[in-house]
Amino acid sequence: MTNEPFFLKSGDTFQPTRAGVGPWDANSLHGRVIIGLLGSEIERRHGSPDYMPARLTVDMYKLPDLSPVEVVTRIVKDGYRIKVIDAEFISGGVSAGRATCQLLRRTENAPGTVWKREPWGAPPPMDCEQAAQSPMGGMWKMRPISGTLRGAEPRRTWMAEVREVVGGEALTPFVRVVVAADFASPFAHASDQGLGYINTDVTVYLHREPVGEWIGFETLTHGATDGVAVGDCLLHDEQGFIGSASCTALAQKRKL
Repeated sequence: MTNEPFFLKSGDTFQPTRAGVGPWDANSLHGRVIIGLLGSEIERRHGSPDYMPARLTVDMYKLPDLSPVEVVTRIVKDGYRIKVIDAEFISGGVSAGRATCQLLRRTENAPGTVWKREPWGAPPPMDCEQAAQSPMGGMWKMRPISGTLRGAEPRRTWMAEVREVVGGEALTPFVRVVVAADFASPFAHASDQGLGYINTDVTVYLHREPVGEWIGFETLTHGATDGVAVGDCLLHDEQGFIGSASCTALAQKRKL
């Protein structure tokens, strides 16, 4: 990857770059980079080929600026079948987000036949046209399948990352999907008048890690009452369904 990464590592801290600035404030970071860095550090410090990172939940309760970032992790449970890791995103000495990751030991599927949704039937990414405009100044690549962010119909799209989360550290399959997962919020919550909700969390559920660079998003649900919204997207790769991304959000006006 030749694009500027979201963070540059300096000793035990991470210096954000302007490539990670989000849509709500010209001097604050995008939620996807918070999620991506927390997921990356959890995997780097505590991951293992024997364990599947099956769930990552990230709470985002403060818009961090471009101050140096520290990530602190803590082992909550270090069992044979289940591991639970907490991590905290500290920006300029202030906590801005936290994560919990559940890693499950890989074994064999249980016997029997279980009902499954029909495959989503989307064309492969290379058969879809590139998005007319580069999203967020080139923060990622997109190949839309159906629906638009300004429409009121179901939406489906392919997304691929174009930047490293941390400079010099190649994206792993897990990091590739968790850094993209924040897109579940605008994909689920945007209306015909644009995006009016800022998500306060993201939870990613995975039964397997993605193969290849493209992640498919398919809107599943949206609901909102009194300015509080919840939404869900199904996640796919070119081989099929891999999991889901869920988010809660608050009604929000842009400062830009």
